[in-house]
Order: sequence, then C-alpha cells, then structure tokens
Amino acid sequence: MVRRLYTLILCMLMPVVLGRLIWRGWRNREYWRRWGERFGRFPSPEMNSPIWIHAVSVGEVRAAQPLVREIKQRWPAIPLLVTTTTPTGSEQVKALFGESVLHTYLPYDLPGPVKRFLDGAQPRLALIMETELWPNLFHGCASRKIPIIIANARLSARSLRGYRRVSSLIRETLRSIYLVAAQGEQDAERFRQLGMEADRIRVTGSMKFDQPLPEGLQKHAGELRRRLGEKRMLWIAASTHQGEEEQILEAFRQVRREHPDCLLMLVPRHPERFGRVAELCSRAGFRVVRRSSGRPCDQDVDIFLGDTMGELMLFYAASDVAFVGGSLVPTGGHNMLEPAALGKPVIAGPHLFNFTEIAAAMERAGALCRVADGAELAEVTSRLLSSPEERAGMGEAGRRLVQQNRGALQRVLDLVRPCLEG
Repeated sequence: MVRRLYTLILCMLMPVVLGRLIWRGWRNREYWRRWGERFGRFPSPEMNSPIWIHAVSVGEVRAAQPLVREIKQRWPAIPLLVTTTTPTGSEQVKALFGESVLHTYLPYDLPGPVKRFLDGAQPRLALIMETELWPNLFHGCASRKIPIIIANARLSARSLRGYRRVSSLIRETLRSIYLVAAQGEQDAERFRQLGMEADRIRVTGSMKFDQPLPEGLQKHAGELRRRLGEKRMLWIAASTHQGEEEQILEAFRQVRREHPDCLLMLVPRHPERFGRVAELCSRAGFRVVRRSSGRPCDQDVDIFLGDTMGELMLFYAASDVAFVGGSLVPTGGHNMLEPAALGKPVIAGPHLFNFTEIAAAMERAGALCRVADGAELAEVTSRLLSSPEERAGMGEAGRRLVQQNRGALQRVLDLVRPCLEG
C-alpha cells in the first residue's frame, strides 16, 4: 500500500521531472536525448543475463572502475551492463570502458519503465553503487529473484534523516536487498537504524581506496606541467559548484599577493557550467585559458580552466596543492582520495558529510587541511605553497593512507562470488 502511494505521487510529479529535464537541456543538450531509456526503452542486444552495475554519475562511475575491471577479468564470459542517471555519468562510462560494457540510463522508478528495463536487461545480479534506494525497481528485482548488493554503501546523517520521513516505504525497500557492503561502521549503523537486518550488512571499507592510477599518468602530467609553466606554482580547485567559484577567486586574489606567479587550475564539476565559470573569471579581472581551446598557457594567464571530461586525475597529478570542491557549499564534498593517492596535499571546506569517515581518517593522518571559508582557504593555500616540506609531508601521509586501506574491492568480490557461482 505504501509503495502504491509512492508510485501515485511519483506519477503526479512526472510533469515536474520532465520539465526539469527540459530546463537542464538548455545548459547541456544531452538531457534532451535518449528519453526512451528513461522510460525503460533501450536497444538491448542479446545480453545473456548480464551483471548490472548502477552508478549515478561521475563519482560513482569512477568508484566502480576497479570493480568493473576485476569482474571482467574473473568472469569474462558474463557481459556487463552499466547504468547511470546523468549525461556526465554516461560520458564517464564511455571514457573509462568504451565498448567493453553495455550502457543505458536507469529508468524512472515507475512500474512500467521498470518492467521494460528488467525485461530487456534480464540481469542475474544488481550491484548498486553507494546509496540508491528505488522502491519499485528493487521490488521488481526481488520479484524476479535478482539479488541486489549495495556496493561501497554510504549513508550520511543527512540522508538518514530524509529516509526516516518515509520509514515504512524504506523498510519495505530494504527487504528486497540481499546484502549491504558498507564503507564504514557509521554507514552500517545508519542502515541498521533504517531497519536493515544486521546479518545482511557487511563492513567492507571504501573501494575508492582501490582506484587504479591511469597508465602513463605521471608522464602525461609532466608534459602538461611543462606547457603550463614548470616554475609556476599550480593550485587546483577541483569539482567546484555554484557558489564556490566566487569564494575561490577571492581566495586566489589573496594567494597571489604572496605568490604572484601562481596559476589557478579551476575545474567545475558540471560541464554545463564551463562557459559561465569562464565568464565569471573574466569578469573578476583574470585572464583565462580553457583547456578545450588548445591555446598556450603563457605567463600572463591567471587561470587554466579544465573544461574537459575524464582528465581530472591528470590535472591533480600536475598540481602542487589540491582543493576539493563541493565542500565550501553544502554539497557534501567529493573524492579527496584521488589527489591523496597522487601524493598531493589536500584542502577541503567544512561540508564533507558524504565523506565523513574518509575525511576524519585523512585529518588524523595529517593528509587533509579542513578550512571554514574562503578566507581560511587563501591562508592555508598560501602557507602550503610556501612550504615544500609541509606539502611533501601531507602528500606522503595521504599516499600512505590510501595504500594502507586498500582491500575493500576484494571483500566486495567475495560477496559477489556466491551470487555468480553458487
């Protein structure tokens, strides 16, 4: 009964959902394409019961990369289907996996689209990355005896409060899940508080620690650094959101008082914002070169705008100090382990509720500086740019932390194996 009410409400909201797609399409035309997939209609070649991995967007696709690689190596005869919900996630799937996996958008959580999707895909196992709880989709999987594993599962205190508002619907949804592979004990406890049975929860750690470094990364980073200016200090502000760039630009203005030749590499999170961020930088009086333009980054350039997809690790590798965005505004932060794995000192803002345990571990290890606002960001960045010893110490602490915490991937694979071989 609760799920039927949820379905009714979702049906009533569909005009709003579709209107939002149209509105977002003005910024990114990809939102206007492939609507059939969002209603469960997609070209479905003979898939022979694939393993299905759902990763919402860019971050989840990157986190799934080692899992996809290992599954393909261990069970090469089983095809892989990867679904996303955003165009940027779709682009990341193509960039990382090419034609080696099948890909489509996840359908809306309505009975008709869900049925068409499951009829076409016929997965033998569903691996849902991080936290995606879809009542109709999970019910459809359970009714077809498709085991669901929530892999790399995380549940913030904020999400817990939201789910508790519809606790009866969530409890029913959780009954459809075979196992939850939680990133940490806090995540496991929050799933238990939602009503997930304790014997169906495993604490496996975060697979973000297991992400491989791209082949030839350091070589390409050296080449990029030479083009940007080997003698210039390079500060990267990555995965930034609306409301952050203004604070970062003001911090950059302060940083340049002590480091006048510093180059800011600014990488907005969403591609539909690339143009607006470039205009924002220009209006603030900075000279900007966009990565996509191919123009040389001369000494008189202030900001190098990373407006391409799939190059974030390259940008991190070329930098001296890394600020990870989504943290000066209440977005919850982004993956701080990527620059840490490269031995870069990491700075982040106060809003890290999506990475609570990872942020705490990095702070304890001395690999992360958390700042309260843009003014403190300028202060800490200037200090790090002035101190190669502190940069090296933080970078080594981050690299060591990543190495010490690898292993979540193998623990998740141990949970997957019985579903495929049992």
